[in-house]
Formats: sequence, structure tokens, C-alpha cells
Amino acid sequence: MASAEGGAYSYSLTVFSPSGKLVQIEHALAAVSQGTTSLGIKASNGIVIATEKKSSSILIDDSMIEKVAVVCPNIGIVYSGMGPDFRVLIARARKSAQAYWKVYGEYPPTKVLTQEIATVMQEATQSGGVRPFGVSLLVAGWDVHRGPSLYQVDPSGSFWAWKASAIGKNMVNAKTFLEKRYNDDISLEDAIHTALLTLKEGFEGQMTEKTIEIGVVTIPTVEELQAEKHGGGTARPRPTFRKLTEEEVKDYLAL
Repeated sequence: MASAEGGAYSYSLTVFSPSGKLVQIEHALAAVSQGTTSLGIKASNGIVIATEKKSSSILIDDSMIEKVAVVCPNIGIVYSGMGPDFRVLIARARKSAQAYWKVYGEYPPTKVLTQEIATVMQEATQSGGVRPFGVSLLVAGWDVHRGPSLYQVDPSGSFWAWKASAIGKNMVNAKTFLEKRYNDDISLEDAIHTALLTLKEGFEGQMTEKTIEIGVVTIPTVEELQAEKHGGGTARPRPTFRKLTEEEVKDYLAL
């Protein structure tokens, strides 16, 4: 008879093991834990998401590697795990954001888009002939309903809102470090420095602007929101999420 923790059940996604587990999801989480470390920190005036960006060979053009991705002007995502799976999810997320824009004339709130992504990931856990997505995501964004929000989505399709979180290879140590450093009044600038210090804890090799990728969410001022409102329904909103340039990352590393 197959063991409760694996055996025949480890090959079936849609059959629960006697202990009540879908073992393939645990295997997907193992794939995530082999990925590079990524983290997110919610500050009092924004959010920072950061990750290690490493290539398997010096011959690879690392300028083409993207781990922090822009979904729409107000939302960005970073991942740990399998890159090809992330590529599929980010494409679905961008289509969903554009569809929301066409219907409502604004980009989706962060929670709404996170739910859309989580639904896609959850559907892959109960369908025959497929496997779970081998990625975990940190979704950061701003909207007028909830302000800045940071969510983590796992291969099971579960998602939670976090003040600070980490995923990937050095997840446990990174979360322990963040628990010691985090406070509710942390500023965006301090959050960026904390993110770099957290990544440095388990970083192998030298941290440079080429091996780190950072995205930030900023909060628009009242004047900027009023200007958008008077600009008409067809006016594109000012981006609240952006990726830091290599020059900006270099400046933060130098501090």
C-alpha cells in the first residue's frame, strides 16, 4: 500500500492522499523553494518588491532577464520558482487588467487582479492532465479603494495580504530578518534599504545593480488624483508602480 505522504498519490494531482494532502502542490512549493529569493515590504508611503537576478552562465545577456514585471500602471509582480510558468501568468494578468480597463475605464484594484491570478493557479490544481504552477508571486499595487497593498499567491491558489513577506530559497531566514526589522511606520526609502539588507543575508556572490531587481509602488498626492479626475475618463492614470533603473539600484547599494 502506498504511503500517506507520497507513493502513488504523489503522481496524481486530483486525488487527495489519506492524510488530506494534494502532494503535487507540495512538490510545486519545493520548486518555488529552489528559486531565487524575492521579497516585498509595505511601507507607510508605498511598497517595495525586490529579488535576486542571476543567470546560469556569464554568456547569457542578463539585460533580457526580467523577474520584476509591470502588469499595469498601478500593479507589479515579482516571482520565485519557474520562469516559464511566470511568463504564462503575467500574460494572463496583463490581459485581465486591460479587459478591466475597457469595461470600467480604470485599472483593477490590486485585490481584484490578485484574485484573477489566484483563480488561474487554483484551476490548475483540480484539472486532469495539468500540473500546478511552479511559482509563488508577490503582487504589489495601489488603488483608491485600499491604498497600497501587498499580496502573496502560492501554487495552491491561496493568497494573503502581507505587511512584509519573502519567497524562494532563503525564505525562512528572510522572513525572520524582516520580523526583526519591520515596523508599521517604516518609510519607502528605509524599506528599500531593508530589502537590500534582507537579500544580502543569503546572497551568494557580489550584490550589484546587475544582480538585483527592485520595483516600487508610490502613493499619488491629492493634487495628482484631482488632476486625473478632471482629465476625463479616457485619460490614462499616472503610473504608481515602476521598476528602478540600474543606476538607481547602484546608488542604493552604495549607501
